[in-house]
Amino acid sequence: MAFSEVREYQPGDDVRSIDWNVTARMNRPYIKVYEEERELTVMLLIDVSGSRNFGTVSQMKRDTMAEVAATLAFSTIENNDKVGVIFFSDQVEKFIPPKKGKSHVLHIIRELLSFEPEHTGTNINAALQYLTNAQKRRCAAFLISDMMDPAFSATPEKKGEVAPVVIAARKHDLNAIQIYDRRDAEMPNVGLIKLRDPETGKRVWADTSLVGVREAYNEAWRDQQNALETVYTKTGMHNISLRTDEDYVKALMRLFKQ
Repeated sequence: MAFSEVREYQPGDDVRSIDWNVTARMNRPYIKVYEEERELTVMLLIDVSGSRNFGTVSQMKRDTMAEVAATLAFSTIENNDKVGVIFFSDQVEKFIPPKKGKSHVLHIIRELLSFEPEHTGTNINAALQYLTNAQKRRCAAFLISDMMDPAFSATPEKKGEVAPVVIAARKHDLNAIQIYDRRDAEMPNVGLIKLRDPETGKRVWADTSLVGVREAYNEAWRDQQNALETVYTKTGMHNISLRTDEDYVKALMRLFKQ
């Protein structure tokens, strides 16, 4: 129910709806009128940081992100709802305000396929803070990212401050869709390799033939996933994890059932 207007009290109106501030100013009773909000707004928060440009099986993470976002966007026009997009890296790169219509969704699809960010880092909390400021009414928000942001997976509340993810989850129906590659979670034994961080450009040699190196890599992934689960639990966010070589349709159906 969304606030519509204030009008003069009429016999039969619910006295619980009386606006006492207006009543005091006008010296006669006025009530608040609400109307049912039937139109849903969907916001897609899409990670365009450097780590999305990685894939070892069928496609890169950026391709899966685009397919998932396109599926959600087309779903909104089937229900005659509005959809908007926030592209973010370590800052908000582009904001497409929510609108209805097939032409608007096709514009979003073109951006999904062609948009190139100016920055390579990741700051999920900055995107969530932007969502809270830009979207005044409650919406269904889908955070589509590989979730490789240590600040986001840290404890949502510390030093008495409320993190943007906590505020966004309270205000909106916030859902997390993690897109990852199988090699994000598990390092294979392929001998000595040179690795590059796509967000910072840092390079390092790793001897993957050593069991300790592979176990440390795999454990770091598990620690990150456990930290994310803590965030989801504390904020009440619905969430799914999609691997780039898996069927995302079944996972999305599971999310909607949640």
